[in-house]
Amino acid sequence: MGDINITGLISIIIFYLIIVLIGVWAAWRKRKKGAGSQSETIMVAGRDIGLFVGCFTMTATWVGGGYINGTAESVYTTGYGLIWTQAPFGYAISLILGGIFFAKKMREQGYVTMLDPLQRKLGRRMGGFLFIPALMGELFWSAAILSALGSTLAVILNLNINASVIVSAIIALLYTLIGGLYSVAYTDVVQLFCIFVGLWISVPFALTNDAVGSIAETAHTGEGGWLGTWDPATTGQWVDSALLLMFGGIPWQVYFQRVLSSDSAKHAQILSFIAAFGCIVMAIPSVLIGAIGVSTNWTETNYKDGNGTSPEDNGEELMILPIVLQYLTPTAVSFVGLGAVAAAVMSSADSSILSASSLFTRNVYKLAVRQSASEKELLWVMRAAIVVMTALSTILALTIKSVYALWFLCSDFVYVILFPQLLCVIYFDPNTYGSICAFTLGLILRLGGGEPAFKLDPFIHYPYGTNFPYKTFSMIISLITLLVISYSVRYLFTSKILHEKFDIFDCNLAHGGRSIDHYLNDDDENSKTKKKKPLDRQTSTAAELRARYNKQELEEDVMKTTSFQAGYDNISESPSPEGVPNKGFEDEDDQAKIIKKSKL
Repeated sequence: MGDINITGLISIIIFYLIIVLIGVWAAWRKRKKGAGSQSETIMVAGRDIGLFVGCFTMTATWVGGGYINGTAESVYTTGYGLIWTQAPFGYAISLILGGIFFAKKMREQGYVTMLDPLQRKLGRRMGGFLFIPALMGELFWSAAILSALGSTLAVILNLNINASVIVSAIIALLYTLIGGLYSVAYTDVVQLFCIFVGLWISVPFALTNDAVGSIAETAHTGEGGWLGTWDPATTGQWVDSALLLMFGGIPWQVYFQRVLSSDSAKHAQILSFIAAFGCIVMAIPSVLIGAIGVSTNWTETNYKDGNGTSPEDNGEELMILPIVLQYLTPTAVSFVGLGAVAAAVMSSADSSILSASSLFTRNVYKLAVRQSASEKELLWVMRAAIVVMTALSTILALTIKSVYALWFLCSDFVYVILFPQLLCVIYFDPNTYGSICAFTLGLILRLGGGEPAFKLDPFIHYPYGTNFPYKTFSMIISLITLLVISYSVRYLFTSKILHEKFDIFDCNLAHGGRSIDHYLNDDDENSKTKKKKPLDRQTSTAAELRARYNKQELEEDVMKTTSFQAGYDNISESPSPEGVPNKGFEDEDDQAKIIKKSKL
């Protein structure tokens, strides 16, 4: 490695300082304004993110270092090309689908994290179990893009890769720790602007370099063309990957954190649609850079001292974007492009780290481990989680060579396991029994197709081999299993074939099952969607659920009776429905309140 490029290093330091200052300013502005509890402010910015900032932060979250580097790499790599560059349109469609089917419903209910409805419907422990694939996806995503940044800085500035990754992670940690999502959102505005300007400034200079031929002439389909090669025998694999991006891109906390922080349900939908358009626009310069890489005669450049090899010959397809910036643009322009890459990485890394920390603090620590945790305690747990998640992502980026392979694997798990669970909880009536079976079967079917990252050979021989869309097949089977088992078990309990004492997961199936409405676990004190004041406690046993269920029925019966029966105020007691014990209420005055209400 040669001498460090001091000028470029100074430009990156200045850029990082600007980002930190904006993050600190955003945190100060939010604290001065004030909004809700401190932990909620960190997680969802007090639900005060407007449409303008929301569109920027949603777009910047998806347009990360892996996105712009990976798009250029795919277009440049022989055998792939633009035909196999699925991320831009896949993520765009994912955002549209998320906006249509999930954003409004989730925001209207006032959830804090993506796992809230899962935990309410399937139980706090099952929800905590589903935290695992969500956490792994966020961690490996952060690690992958930090690794990409380290490699980029090493190419352009001759910096040590490890030092680059560590410093970038610390910068993202600082402003995320200070201001939470509010700082992340406002820095995303600046970062997305840097990405757009930096890449678009670089493209004309690279296109007009003497070593670059016409990208129109190299665009032909077939071997060596940047449009790529289409082999009908790989149609199943192409469809499988496309569907994974479209539907597997929905159940990510990093997406729902933006949706749930929006100032209205309508804006939550709109920002999803605008971000979809933004993803397509931001991919265009990366596509052009990949095409430029294909069209370049690398012998005429200083790459490898013009020894006649190309980045593909040296296995550096992943680095094509920083290589183009380094060798095909003027020094000053390459620094601007480098700022774009750094901005892209930080805009995704901070979002992902905050998302993983939010899931742990709320859905594991608060709801599954310590329901009585105070607001101050949660705030410190949140801060500690941010530090730990940043450290884990950095360690993964530094030590694992196949971070990208592991991130793709986690994306598969999110698609196969989490998507069916979230879809069913929002639109159907699943329970814990179906959830466990679907989780297990989906995992087995996915791993049965093999996994190179773990050197796992296929132990399920699907038809047509790797061309069979086994990931989508696993997801569909998981979805069907979740519904069939859930409704079958519920029928066994409601029809009295099984006694309720065998309901080992306390799903209360004999009395209607768990609900995700305001009667259960609704601790969001700022939710505007409440119809009745929720009970204070965060957990619900089967007995408590039955008591609440019958409490509602009793109140409705009292209202009906007062409409037709005069002299009802002589009632002195409102007995419990037969067979349902008067227990499970949160305090001893609950029954007295019902009686008092019935006398009014």
